[in-house]
Amino acid sequence: MMENEPERSSGALRDLRQRPGNQSCADCGAAEPDWVCVNLGVFVCQGCSLIHRSVFSLCGVKSVLQDSFEDSEIEFISSMGNEAAKAKYEQQVPPFYFRPSHTDCRILREQWIRAKYERQEFIHIERQEPYSAGYREGFLWKRGRDNGQFLSRKFILSEREGALKYFNKQDAREPKAIMRIETLNAAFQPAKIGNPCGLQITYLKDNSTRNIFVYHEDSKEMVDWFTAIRAARFHYQKVAFPGANDEDLVPRLTRNFTKEGFMQKTGPRHTEGFKKRWFTMDDRRLMYFKDPLDAYALGEVFIGSKENRYTVLSGLPPSTQGYHWKYGITIETPDRKFLFACETEAEQKDWIAAFQRVVNRPMMPQEYAVEAHFKHKP
Repeated sequence: MMENEPERSSGALRDLRQRPGNQSCADCGAAEPDWVCVNLGVFVCQGCSLIHRSVFSLCGVKSVLQDSFEDSEIEFISSMGNEAAKAKYEQQVPPFYFRPSHTDCRILREQWIRAKYERQEFIHIERQEPYSAGYREGFLWKRGRDNGQFLSRKFILSEREGALKYFNKQDAREPKAIMRIETLNAAFQPAKIGNPCGLQITYLKDNSTRNIFVYHEDSKEMVDWFTAIRAARFHYQKVAFPGANDEDLVPRLTRNFTKEGFMQKTGPRHTEGFKKRWFTMDDRRLMYFKDPLDAYALGEVFIGSKENRYTVLSGLPPSTQGYHWKYGITIETPDRKFLFACETEAEQKDWIAAFQRVVNRPMMPQEYAVEAHFKHKP
């Protein structure tokens, strides 16, 4: 009995998927990709296949399991595959360019796919100029600190000056804020900001964290800003750490927050009422805000390592007073105890795991200086 056409071609595609490189998505690395871009000859996951479909010049997506393939398509996919495509389309990816995984937001995955195949930025290096020139100027919508309105503001990123600046008025001579590249971070926060291109930029001012929230209607423009910030951070780190390898520097260019969410907290005497606050864990800094989109933290807690007498405990001391959520967490530092409460057991477990990962990690030499500054904060 003869195999029918879809079964035969599906079997051939499953065999091709077992080849080295084809067992994970060509664009985000997700395991066991079930889709093929027939005009590129690559295996991709369902999420990336949807992006390929939305990019008109890249469409031609088929299911490995359900669709039939022409002999010529199978032949092309066999001659190409993920490894050959990577060698072609990722020839000159700058070390600072963010390579998204399947857990990253859509804007990063879409612009990575467009940059590779549609604009071919990593074949034609001159097309990288928008984010690799060391200088970038333009307008972004910035959230007002007091009224929450987004207003158009001029931004300038200058590697030579070592800073990102923004101006409240188009003709203003002096910037409203100067953010040093040394302490700059950028993270996409579409859900938090309420915009698919929403970017949270943080920097240190007087050793306290400041947030600004921006977006641009054009996703390429927003990702170019993000990449330009990473490029500036990369070149700063190359100077600051001359002996370091690129692989050591790249993870330090930008970072997503370890965890964010609402908890309740009480004051230093533990007799004050518990208040609901938005918490952000950024490396060893635990910051708390009245609102998720506040520019300034109400307070910051430094979380060191277990070698330095920092411990994380489930629950609250028996003497704890006042109404609070059921699931408590106690963080003991060399100076005092911090008491927090979570609404659900799942949240409590997630926060404890996040704190424990930080406490279990030995402190770096530069982190001792940060800890000392926290101890001397007024």
